[in-house]
Amino acid sequence: NGKELKGLFGGMYFKKGLITDIKFKMGSGKSQKISASEIKEMYLQPSKLGKLSKSLDAIGDAQKWNDEKLNQDLLNQGYVFFESAKVRVKKKEFVALLQLLNPNFSKEVKVYHDIFAKESASIGIGPITAAGGNAKSYFVKFGNETAYKLEKKNYKKEFVPMWKKCKNVSKSYKDIKWSEFPKHIIAYSKCD
Repeated sequence: NGKELKGLFGGMYFKKGLITDIKFKMGSGKSQKISASEIKEMYLQPSKLGKLSKSLDAIGDAQKWNDEKLNQDLLNQGYVFFESAKVRVKKKEFVALLQLLNPNFSKEVKVYHDIFAKESASIGIGPITAAGGNAKSYFVKFGNETAYKLEKKNYKKEFVPMWKKCKNVSKSYKDIKWSEFPKHIIAYSKCD
């Protein structure tokens, strides 16, 4: 209804691995459960950002593809952005809150965190990761379409249909690699 709430985040409720409701603590200390369908957008202080988000932010200056509706000050302070979106899981569709991983350039394609995504094997010593450790799935949404789950194992098969509106992406990559998914998003964002 356009009302803005500020308070403490108290937890999440899930359906098929997606956030369907949140528990919110008001300034008065009173808690309430809010459905994802009632929440347009939400900013949360992060505990840990997704690896794709970091790699997307690290590729060039994305300000010209900036989604102006987002609060850039909060994003620059490290807040994580969630929005309510229609999602298709297998044949069922429902509304869920999804963490947007590419808030700095999400006008053309939105990439959302998959909470239960498995990660590829990583190579490293102790807390330092040298290679790997990337999520094997994300939720993806083009324009006003319904978001759907994109998995690493299906990326080569879905590559051309997915990027068909932009020849810069769909025809320029001969060796399709999941690890280059962030670059494909950037190239698609630049497409005329």
